[in-house]
Amino acid sequence: HHRPKRGWVWNQFFVLEEHMGPDPQYVGKLHSNSDKGDGSVKYILTGEGAGTIFIIDDTTGDIHSTKSLDREQKTHYVLHAQAIDRRTNKPLEPESEFIIKVQDINDNAPKFTDGPYIVTVPEMSEMGTSVLQVTATDADDPTYGNSARVVYSILQGQPYFSVD
Repeated sequence: HHRPKRGWVWNQFFVLEEHMGPDPQYVGKLHSNSDKGDGSVKYILTGEGAGTIFIIDDTTGDIHSTKSLDREQKTHYVLHAQAIDRRTNKPLEPESEFIIKVQDINDNAPKFTDGPYIVTVPEMSEMGTSVLQVTATDADDPTYGNSARVVYSILQGQPYFSVD
Protein backbone atom coordinates (compact mmCIF):
# COMPACT_ATOMS: atom_id res chain seq x y z
CA HIS A 1 0.00 0.00 0.00
CA HIS A 2 1.56 3.29 -1.02
CA ARG A 3 0.39 6.70 0.01
CA PRO A 4 -1.10 8.80 -2.80
CA LYS A 5 1.21 11.63 -3.81
CA ARG A 6 -0.13 14.99 -2.74
CA GLY A 7 -1.25 16.72 -5.92
CA TRP A 8 -1.65 20.24 -4.57
CA VAL A 9 0.84 22.78 -5.87
CA TRP A 10 1.34 26.14 -4.12
CA ASN A 11 3.30 27.97 -1.47
CA GLN A 12 2.17 30.20 1.35
CA PHE A 13 0.55 33.30 -0.12
CA PHE A 14 1.16 36.95 0.70
CA VAL A 15 -1.09 39.94 0.10
CA LEU A 16 0.11 43.54 0.45
CA GLU A 17 -1.75 45.51 3.11
CA GLU A 18 -3.57 48.77 2.32
CA HIS A 19 -3.91 47.90 -1.41
CA MET A 20 -6.05 50.65 -2.95
CA GLY A 21 -6.02 49.74 -6.66
CA PRO A 22 -9.23 49.73 -8.71
CA ASP A 23 -9.00 45.98 -9.39
CA PRO A 24 -8.90 43.11 -6.91
CA GLN A 25 -5.32 42.28 -5.88
CA TYR A 26 -3.93 38.99 -7.23
CA VAL A 27 -2.93 36.75 -4.33
CA GLY A 28 -1.95 33.46 -5.95
CA LYS A 29 -3.12 30.34 -7.73
CA LEU A 30 -4.36 27.02 -6.43
CA HIS A 31 -3.42 24.19 -8.74
CA SER A 32 -3.95 20.47 -8.57
CA ASN A 33 -1.83 18.02 -10.56
CA SER A 34 -5.16 16.40 -11.48
CA ASP A 35 -6.02 19.54 -13.46
CA LYS A 36 -5.41 18.88 -17.16
CA GLY A 37 -6.66 22.32 -18.20
CA ASP A 38 -9.96 21.07 -19.64
CA GLY A 39 -12.14 22.83 -17.05
CA SER A 40 -13.14 19.58 -15.33
CA VAL A 41 -11.60 20.63 -11.99
CA LYS A 42 -13.55 22.98 -9.74
CA TYR A 43 -11.60 24.84 -7.05
CA ILE A 44 -13.40 25.69 -3.82
CA LEU A 45 -12.17 28.11 -1.16
CA THR A 46 -13.49 28.07 2.43
CA GLY A 47 -12.32 29.59 5.70
CA GLU A 48 -11.57 33.10 6.95
CA GLY A 49 -12.71 35.68 4.42
CA ALA A 50 -13.54 33.14 1.69
CA GLY A 51 -16.14 34.57 -0.69
CA THR A 52 -15.98 38.04 0.88
CA ILE A 53 -12.35 39.17 1.22
CA PHE A 54 -10.87 36.42 -0.94
CA ILE A 55 -12.52 35.22 -4.13
CA ILE A 56 -11.45 32.34 -6.34
CA ASP A 57 -11.98 31.67 -10.02
CA ASP A 58 -13.28 28.13 -9.63
CA THR A 59 -11.89 27.06 -13.04
CA THR A 60 -8.39 28.59 -12.99
CA GLY A 61 -7.76 28.53 -9.22
CA ASP A 62 -6.74 32.21 -9.24
CA ILE A 63 -7.30 33.88 -5.85
CA HIS A 64 -7.85 37.64 -5.55
CA SER A 65 -8.33 39.94 -2.56
CA THR A 66 -11.34 42.24 -2.94
CA LYS A 67 -10.73 44.51 0.07
CA SER A 68 -7.94 46.67 1.45
CA LEU A 69 -6.46 44.79 4.41
CA ASP A 70 -4.69 46.18 7.48
CA ARG A 71 -1.92 44.01 8.97
CA GLU A 72 -2.18 45.86 12.27
CA GLN A 73 -5.78 44.57 12.58
CA LYS A 74 -5.23 41.01 11.27
CA THR A 75 -1.86 39.50 10.30
CA HIS A 76 -3.04 36.40 8.43
CA TYR A 77 -6.04 34.41 7.24
CA VAL A 78 -6.44 30.63 7.45
CA LEU A 79 -8.26 29.13 4.47
CA HIS A 80 -9.02 25.70 3.05
CA ALA A 81 -8.78 24.61 -0.55
CA GLN A 82 -10.54 21.80 -2.30
CA ALA A 83 -10.35 20.51 -5.87
CA ILE A 84 -13.35 18.51 -7.03
CA ASP A 85 -14.26 16.83 -10.30
CA ARG A 86 -17.09 18.84 -11.90
CA ARG A 87 -18.60 15.71 -13.49
CA THR A 88 -18.73 13.52 -10.39
CA ASN A 89 -18.60 16.16 -7.61
CA LYS A 90 -15.99 13.95 -5.94
CA PRO A 91 -12.84 15.42 -4.35
CA LEU A 92 -9.69 15.01 -6.44
CA GLU A 93 -7.45 15.95 -3.52
CA PRO A 94 -7.88 15.91 0.25
CA GLU A 95 -8.93 19.33 1.55
CA SER A 96 -5.85 21.34 2.42
CA GLU A 97 -5.25 24.27 4.76
CA PHE A 98 -3.11 27.24 3.79
CA ILE A 99 -2.36 30.71 5.11
CA ILE A 100 -2.53 34.08 3.41
CA LYS A 101 -0.22 36.48 5.26
CA VAL A 102 -0.86 40.21 5.13
CA GLN A 103 2.46 41.82 4.21
CA ASP A 104 3.34 45.00 6.06
CA ILE A 105 3.90 48.42 4.53
CA ASN A 106 5.31 51.32 6.54
CA ASP A 107 1.94 52.91 7.32
CA ASN A 108 2.36 53.77 11.01
CA ALA A 109 4.37 56.64 12.43
CA PRO A 110 6.23 56.04 15.69
CA LYS A 111 4.40 57.31 18.76
CA PHE A 112 5.81 58.40 22.09
CA THR A 113 4.26 56.36 24.89
CA ASP A 114 3.76 59.49 27.04
CA GLY A 115 4.02 63.19 26.41
CA PRO A 116 4.22 66.00 25.75
CA TYR A 117 7.33 66.14 27.92
CA ILE A 118 8.22 69.17 30.04
CA VAL A 119 11.61 69.08 31.73
CA THR A 120 13.59 71.59 33.75
CA VAL A 121 17.37 71.37 33.89
CA PRO A 122 19.20 72.77 36.90
CA GLU A 123 21.45 75.68 36.00
CA MET A 124 25.16 74.79 35.71
CA SER A 125 24.40 71.06 35.25
CA GLU A 126 27.38 68.94 34.25
CA MET A 127 27.78 68.16 30.58
CA GLY A 128 26.31 64.69 29.95
CA THR A 129 23.65 65.01 32.67
CA SER A 130 20.62 62.87 31.76
CA VAL A 131 17.52 65.08 31.73
CA LEU A 132 14.86 62.80 30.23
CA GLN A 133 14.29 59.26 29.01
CA VAL A 134 11.60 58.73 26.38
CA THR A 135 10.18 55.67 24.65
CA ALA A 136 8.48 55.47 21.28
CA THR A 137 6.78 52.48 19.64
CA ASP A 138 5.72 51.67 16.09
CA ALA A 139 2.81 49.36 15.18
CA ASP A 140 4.43 48.15 11.93
CA ASP A 141 5.87 44.63 11.64
CA PRO A 142 9.30 44.50 13.35
CA THR A 143 10.23 41.31 11.44
CA TYR A 144 9.80 42.85 7.99
CA GLY A 145 12.22 45.50 6.73
CA ASN A 146 12.81 48.64 8.79
CA SER A 147 9.15 49.67 9.03
CA ALA A 148 9.07 49.42 12.83
CA ARG A 149 12.59 50.72 13.50
CA VAL A 150 12.53 53.84 15.66
CA VAL A 151 15.33 56.42 15.33
CA TYR A 152 15.53 59.27 17.82
CA SER A 153 16.83 62.75 17.00
CA ILE A 154 16.55 66.25 18.43
CA LEU A 155 14.98 68.88 16.19
CA GLN A 156 15.86 71.91 18.34
CA GLY A 157 18.38 72.42 21.13
CA GLN A 158 21.71 71.35 19.63
CA PRO A 159 24.50 71.72 20.65
CA TYR A 160 23.17 71.84 24.23
CA PHE A 161 21.32 68.53 24.09
CA SER A 162 22.01 65.17 22.47
CA VAL A 163 20.39 61.74 22.17
CA ASP A 164 22.04 58.54 23.39
